[in-house]
Amino acid sequence: MGVKPRLLLLQCLVSTFACGAVAFTEEPADKASKSDGYCSRILRAQGTRREGYNEFRLRVEGEPENYQPGSTYRVTLSASSPSYFRGFTLIALREGKDGERDEDYAGNFQIIDEEDTQFMTNCPPAVTESTPRRRTRIQVFWTAPPTGSGCVILKASIVQKRIIYFQDEGSLTKRMCEKESPLGEATEKPILECCACGTAKYRLTFYGNWSEKVHPKDYPRRANHWSAIIGASHSKNYVLWEYGGYSSEGVKQVAELGSPVKMEEEIRQKGDEVLTVIKAKAQWPAWQPLNVRAAPSAEFSVDRTRHLMSFLTMLGPSPDWNVGLSAEDLCTKECGWVQKVVQDMIPWDAGTDSGVTYESPNKPTMPQEKIRPLTSLDHPQSPFYDPEGGPITPVARVMVERIARKGEQCNIVPDNVDDIVADIAQEEKEEDDTPETCIYSNWSPWSACSSSTCEKGKRMRQRMLKAQLDLSVPCPHTQDFEPCMGPGCSDEDASTCMMSEWITWSPCSVSCGMGMRSRERYVKQFPEDGSICTLPTEETEKCVVNDDCSPSSCLVTEWGEWDACSATCGLGMKRRERMVKMPPSDGSVCGAELAEVEKCMMPECHTIPCMLSPWSDWSDCSVTCGKGMRTRQRMLKSPVELGECTEELEQVEKCMLPECPMDCMVSEWSEWSECNKSCGKGHMIRTRMVKLEPQFGGDPCPETVQRKKCKIRKCNRGLGTSDERKRRKEAREKRRSKQNRDEAPDEHPGCKMRPWSAWTDCTKLCGGGIQERFMTVKKRFKNVQFSSCKDRKEIRACNVHPC
Repeated sequence: MGVKPRLLLLQCLVSTFACGAVAFTEEPADKASKSDGYCSRILRAQGTRREGYNEFRLRVEGEPENYQPGSTYRVTLSASSPSYFRGFTLIALREGKDGERDEDYAGNFQIIDEEDTQFMTNCPPAVTESTPRRRTRIQVFWTAPPTGSGCVILKASIVQKRIIYFQDEGSLTKRMCEKESPLGEATEKPILECCACGTAKYRLTFYGNWSEKVHPKDYPRRANHWSAIIGASHSKNYVLWEYGGYSSEGVKQVAELGSPVKMEEEIRQKGDEVLTVIKAKAQWPAWQPLNVRAAPSAEFSVDRTRHLMSFLTMLGPSPDWNVGLSAEDLCTKECGWVQKVVQDMIPWDAGTDSGVTYESPNKPTMPQEKIRPLTSLDHPQSPFYDPEGGPITPVARVMVERIARKGEQCNIVPDNVDDIVADIAQEEKEEDDTPETCIYSNWSPWSACSSSTCEKGKRMRQRMLKAQLDLSVPCPHTQDFEPCMGPGCSDEDASTCMMSEWITWSPCSVSCGMGMRSRERYVKQFPEDGSICTLPTEETEKCVVNDDCSPSSCLVTEWGEWDACSATCGLGMKRRERMVKMPPSDGSVCGAELAEVEKCMMPECHTIPCMLSPWSDWSDCSVTCGKGMRTRQRMLKSPVELGECTEELEQVEKCMLPECPMDCMVSEWSEWSECNKSCGKGHMIRTRMVKLEPQFGGDPCPETVQRKKCKIRKCNRGLGTSDERKRRKEAREKRRSKQNRDEAPDEHPGCKMRPWSAWTDCTKLCGGGIQERFMTVKKRFKNVQFSSCKDRKEIRACNVHPC
């Protein structure tokens, strides 16, 4: 080995492991010349490799086999006890690449703790230790690369004492491949340019899955809700919110207060950068049976320049937790519009409040932190905490469906339908043999079936002939018929019920062995004929957790019988329990569920449903500034004697107006100071402090220092000879002529005075204080006595500026 490589290796191992804790082998000159980058030298480092030894481990949160392009993951490098490591290097490469070019590296790392980790000085894509010390664990965030990046290799090297471990396989290497989209490829997020033509119209539907059943830990039973949805379709020049960015004032008010007012104001100020403002109502409570309340939805449009969509909604109550999409691109590489986007959602932190539980008191984050996704390892008191670091169960799902397109489309994929329903049914349609010379309107909706029973009937639709360009070519019919039966008589009727996608499966009902899990879906649209949807809204299936239950697991009895329903009519709840037969042998707490609660339905409470008027408009906010409340009402139209109506007749929600003006506040006046003269005319002062500066246009502060005259007694000049009076007169004239008379000692006939002392320290640092200085008698003459020959004191104001 040459001299230079020896020195480099020695420097790496002795001097704070600054070289990323790797050793280098000397290479031929022709090979080294192919790569002059420091990163590639790290990847060619030779270290000790120990097959099958897993004291060190590289782990991606949730142990995913695939990554979602653009998603952020927590990456952990850990050592099992009693091992430790002093230095490390972490890098992410595209599979099959050797790291000699910038394009070889995949995704981006984000530092979590700057005291533990930093980017390597000579190799910016890599992460290394900030200071070499004994540690057992480090964490960083890794944001996956965009669509089309293929498989990625995460690799780590470890330095323990002076031994280097660098594994190309095993526990220090993690391989992840791109997750395939079931809905067809879209362009990278966001694309720089969109080549689609015309416009497209979409419907956003939000399915909340945040409930006590799915997220039982500390679930807030009171006031749980989703705030109003607010967002926009916009260009790449406008960012509503994004991971790694800072919350605007509008995002902060949504995140902390659930108020979309400021956010909507910010969006509308962007002018031509925004095409559509996306708005949907709040949901109180956050979760209801899915066949009772339809999921909130909103429609919006996109075009060639404004093809991105962003939105957010608050999880309430919470410190500043939200869900949403950021810059979702709806333009495809094929110059068309994405058909459908479905995304399960976990909450993210807006970085403006430091609370860790749903109902933590307000604790502003100072300084403000960047927006980041919540993880299961953030804080032990977090409702999403998991000591194993597993993924957070999604709290919502959003579906974005294309429902129409307008204008001439230029994508190469043939697609000439106007809405999502026609898109889905396109393959089932027969070929259209309508001559090109016949111009029709669109078909009307199907009429109701002519039969109200299970006897066969007909239903009809029609269209209008707008123009016949060639009279010699006949135009087909303008009416269309098809067979049908009355409501509930055939399986085809179920298709008139529009259902949501299935929500994520609930956790298994047991912690060990075989249990049950369930999932649900909403009724998005009921049949037009008013019939009831017969399609199931809930599914259950068996699930197995830890099939080989260890001796440390607890044994429980079979479930008991269900209690009676809590309601005598309508929707209620029922409960059942089981007992612990044998606790865990290791003394730990039994983790199995011992009680279950589920919904139950009794006969309807009223044979005649409540008849209600529409909701009134929202009232004005209860305040003229700041935070307030507003209400709206509706009336019961059905007679009271038909039974008690349980529907709510009044709704209350928060409202936010511009901040209230705050006037200046000052303290009470202090006592008057002593007179600054011992005889003759002088003055006294008093002060007060500014307790609160004026804000938002409030009244300014009044004066904080006042002065008034004082007169103790007339000064006695005394008698004496004419020579003495003459001397006194000359002395007075001489003192008046001097510029620095305050610094010269005053002398009186019959006594000598010492010079004025220095001013004392101010009694207050701000808000008005007092300083004093003194002149004392140095010597009195014995032949004449003068009453004015005495010590003197002066007072002045200081530090009068507000606190």
